[in-house]
Amino acid sequence: MQIRANGINLEVESFGPASGEPLLLIMGLGMQLLAWHEDFVQDLVATGFRVIRFDNRDVGLSQSFDAEGLPHIGLESVKYLLHMAVKSPYSLADMALDCVGLLDALGLASAHVCGASMGGMIAQQLAARHPERVKSLTLMMTTSGARALPGPSMRVRGALMARPPSNDHAAVVASYVRLYQLIGSPAYPNDPEVLRQRIDRIVRRSHRPQGTMRQLMAIAADGDRSALLARIQAPTQIIHGQADPLVPVAAGHDLARKIAGSRLDLIDGMGHDLPPALWPRFIANIRTAAARAAS
Repeated sequence: MQIRANGINLEVESFGPASGEPLLLIMGLGMQLLAWHEDFVQDLVATGFRVIRFDNRDVGLSQSFDAEGLPHIGLESVKYLLHMAVKSPYSLADMALDCVGLLDALGLASAHVCGASMGGMIAQQLAARHPERVKSLTLMMTTSGARALPGPSMRVRGALMARPPSNDHAAVVASYVRLYQLIGSPAYPNDPEVLRQRIDRIVRRSHRPQGTMRQLMAIAADGDRSALLARIQAPTQIIHGQADPLVPVAAGHDLARKIAGSRLDLIDGMGHDLPPALWPRFIANIRTAAARAAS
């Protein structure tokens, strides 16, 4: 369903009874709400949550910002490396306000929040700037943005920056399959055909690479959130893969040091994805954070 939030239209889906504990799932760079697998969502519902997943602005079926044009990726990348201000059509703080507006539209005073990758960065902004809206916080495979942290390898960086062909569906799907195999969990590999079918479904629903580029600039423009993290009050669980090639595990340790009272769960063999074999562990972390909030 389409919901008007923070002055824009967001595509939102809600699962579970209205009486369930609200859990807002925030997905990462360029990813649609389908990246929160339906079975994972239903497993969360079975534990008592009312689960809300949505398309971030500029991707999926949510409002496009194509009128803002495409950022000059090369120029803005150089500015980022030189510690200059990066130009972005919108900010991660704006995307956090989208979440606030979504909760308002659903009549929810607050919710448990789980963010993955860029979604975890948005969740940091949400929890720090709007603490009254966040009951508990689960941060998955994400980072504070601190400059000293190691980044992705050149191979992963190149794969992220590569633009898949826009008018060849099979080629687009194949390019995403290669990327997800590159950044995925070595101990929990995806079945190639299952992965291809899932990506095919996602791309058929929506394919907006320019929106992904604008989101990438929002990440770069947000910079280092370290000072902001001290303002987070919600009980926080941090989940990070020891084998993450996109956001190396040092980022998880860094978040744990900077968020007071947070707990860190490091997972051997996990990369930058959400393998089904680890869903029970993810759900246990989310439930632990929620239980801490209740107590």
